[in-house]
Amino acid sequence: MRIAIGSDHAGFQLKETIGQWLAANGYEVTDVGTYSEERVDYPTYGAAVGRAVAGGEADFGIAVCGSGQGVCMAANKVPGVRGGVVRDPADADITRRHNNANVACFGERFTDPETALASVKVFLETEFEGGRHEARVEKLTRLDQTHGISDV
Repeated sequence: MRIAIGSDHAGFQLKETIGQWLAANGYEVTDVGTYSEERVDYPTYGAAVGRAVAGGEADFGIAVCGSGQGVCMAANKVPGVRGGVVRDPADADITRRHNNANVACFGERFTDPETALASVKVFLETEFEGGRHEARVEKLTRLDQTHGISDV
């Protein structure tokens, strides 16, 4: 499985921890940056993760910043991305099962490394339920296609 991973400076340490865990567990990891704790802007890296997933270069994405919110907003600006902020394994489970999320966003200031790794594992191993959730995910896709300007 191919995973794109990226962060700003405030999420750099957690991104590194997650990236090492992914590689050690046999995932193919594409690190889109940043590569240090030098101050950078989160939209650059959230969008880079989103573009890798939406463009088919990665099956899933992991984006990290201080809160998880900023990179999530940036990733979700990319059509085809369904990103959610993940604070724990329960968030990871529900965002995959019900929303078919393809990007998990973490906040280094809010989620400790052990919880983040457990959450990544759940996120990557949980299947989308489909069923009653399918129509809702299709509406999200239509919002991407119409740039959010038409009613779904």
